[in-house]
Amino acid sequence: MAGRPRELSYCCSCFYTDNIFIEEYQAHVRFTDVQQFKRDYERALYNKGCQTSEQFGHVLEKVQKEVQRRMKLGEESTHRRAEISFRYKPLHPELYVLQESFFAAEFLAAVRFCQSPQADLGGLLNHLYSIPGKRAYRLPVFVPEFCRDFLEELENFEKSDLPKGRPNTMNNYGVLLNELGLDETFITPLREKYLKPLTAVLYPDWGGSCLDSHKAFVVKYALHEDLDLSCHYDNAEVTLNVCLGKDFTEGNLYFSDMKEVPSDERRYTEVEHVVGHGILHRGQQVHGALPIESGERWNLIVWMRASQVRNTHCPMCNQKPQLVESLGEGDGFTYVEGEDRAGTVDVCSLV
Repeated sequence: MAGRPRELSYCCSCFYTDNIFIEEYQAHVRFTDVQQFKRDYERALYNKGCQTSEQFGHVLEKVQKEVQRRMKLGEESTHRRAEISFRYKPLHPELYVLQESFFAAEFLAAVRFCQSPQADLGGLLNHLYSIPGKRAYRLPVFVPEFCRDFLEELENFEKSDLPKGRPNTMNNYGVLLNELGLDETFITPLREKYLKPLTAVLYPDWGGSCLDSHKAFVVKYALHEDLDLSCHYDNAEVTLNVCLGKDFTEGNLYFSDMKEVPSDERRYTEVEHVVGHGILHRGQQVHGALPIESGERWNLIVWMRASQVRNTHCPMCNQKPQLVESLGEGDGFTYVEGEDRAGTVDVCSLV
């Protein structure tokens, strides 16, 4: 009897060409080759201050390095995860398996309401703080003791000599939680058992009831490191952003409209980030973080994906995804061997 077709991990081909962030000029760019890059961005970058051939050459070098990093990302992440699993001794091993005692009572009450026959949006909003006009919501998620111990664990890992992947091109400091071994026993049950009941009620039109994968990481903001986060949107259908601590001042988040709204028409709302509290929002909603003025802030970010949504429309390039098989977790797209392979591309042909 034939076995069930093997499910593979995929990303869209745009991952290797699009949404490359140039921090010095606060610009997201696309790169397929040098001629295309010069044609599309030389003048725009000049207007942002990149006005010498040396400056432009430096930008081009950084962009090409980022493309190469993405090409090798799956393989290098797999190697890091194996080495961390073999060599790292957790400071708080009890944190690696999700426990209900980690959660704030208000969070558990909201989840239980969503699991009840009476669950509806109006009733759920009684359990949340609604950010006016933005369909974004804040509520307590973790108890202070969990936040304290989890930060101790992350700092212990940061002090080790083990290899460390970074979350993305916009965050230079942080931890990829799948590489630390937290995916299967912590993040997956968090998404499936606790977050999906909430997102099913809040975002039924954004795949909230069928979230089936994620990317989870922690980012760190501190003086002389990353202070803020530029305006952007996420590679996710729904995002959870939890403030873990520590002591810090300023650094409010801000939320705008969906990415389709022209930048000169967007309206922004600031939201205070409270330790232990999380904010749920649609991934395609434009948002960012203002600079902190003192201390450190660590945030847990969970990008939640719904393959039923993104299989027909890539949220990053706004087109039908051109699938590329990837080593590791992929970006939440699904494809089963034996189906029509039209729409897939060879990664080696991309750049």
